[in-house]
Amino acid sequence: MTQIALPFLFIRGGTSRGPYLQAKDLPSDRGAMSRVLVAALGSGHPLNIDGIGGGNAVTTKVAILSPSKDDWADVDYFFAQVSVGDGKVDYKPTCGNILSGVGPAAIEMGLIPVVGNTATVNIRAVNTGARVVATVQIEDGKVRYDGDAQIDGVPGTAAPVSLQFMDTVGGATGAFLPTGNLIDIFDGINVTCMDVAMPMVIARAAEFGLTGYETADELNENRDFFARMEAIRIKAGAAMGIKDVPTSVTPKFGLLAPAVQGGTIATRYFMPWVAHPSMAVTGAQCLASCVLTPGSVADGMTTLPTTSPATITLEHASGSIDVLVDYAVDAGEITLKSAGLVRTARLLARGELMISKRVLDGL
Repeated sequence: MTQIALPFLFIRGGTSRGPYLQAKDLPSDRGAMSRVLVAALGSGHPLNIDGIGGGNAVTTKVAILSPSKDDWADVDYFFAQVSVGDGKVDYKPTCGNILSGVGPAAIEMGLIPVVGNTATVNIRAVNTGARVVATVQIEDGKVRYDGDAQIDGVPGTAAPVSLQFMDTVGGATGAFLPTGNLIDIFDGINVTCMDVAMPMVIARAAEFGLTGYETADELNENRDFFARMEAIRIKAGAAMGIKDVPTSVTPKFGLLAPAVQGGTIATRYFMPWVAHPSMAVTGAQCLASCVLTPGSVADGMTTLPTTSPATITLEHASGSIDVLVDYAVDAGEITLKSAGLVRTARLLARGELMISKRVLDGL
């Protein structure tokens, strides 16, 4: 036998897609697991030609599921970001878009029983410790994928998957403001370093000479900007206490500008070495939190809500995304309780991923 078979589901979760696997089918050793995931996605080639990746960071993501040992959660969700071109795997971040498919995947895998027209799945995001409640639509005892919900960045409509995120503050660094400051200055650029669902470095687009309304392709072609941004990201990440920043996708980077399409604020999000074609769910929570925080780089760029929970509409490169934030502000300090979003997911394929036995053996 030259190949081994791994059962998998291939799911579009939000504006990302990738294989959803069960932990019991993968090596527990992290090095061996990484070798399997690199081979499965075809990392190491710009087109991922020898795997099922799609040649883009949003299509080389992996969800690994297992029954949770946590008293609150039903399912543990472990996320892996596989690089497109260099054969590396980053386990530091989580992904909220891929998380959109975790509830449906858990049901499809038989990890969650279903009764009625909806299923509530309590998910523990292993990478960050966040708790997420997913509400999945059910029809005739199976996950319903057809529906009227539409999210920017995905064609057509589908059944909604409601997500309520809790315990998202300081998941990676242990602090809401990892540097202890609302504003830091790196290479002459004012930034807010914040850790909500995803550690981020956030700046105003205008400080880079950008409008903040550029397309993802226009930003990707601006290599001078990327060079400046990466230098700042590395310095800010070190100040946030994050290790190995040059080779890690965290912290992510975000830009802000005044809204022009009726939203709360205009945003651009970076993964971080390419511009995101739309918006990450985790990044959306961090950016929305930045908008609500007095004294951050977002201060004065929009009219803040006066009641909580509040809907923050982030304009992005493909449209917009709404984040419902439950929060409180006391003496200028913000306390985040939870954030809610509506996404969609669709099962694209199911079957077996074929991996060379040589990969498991490390040959």
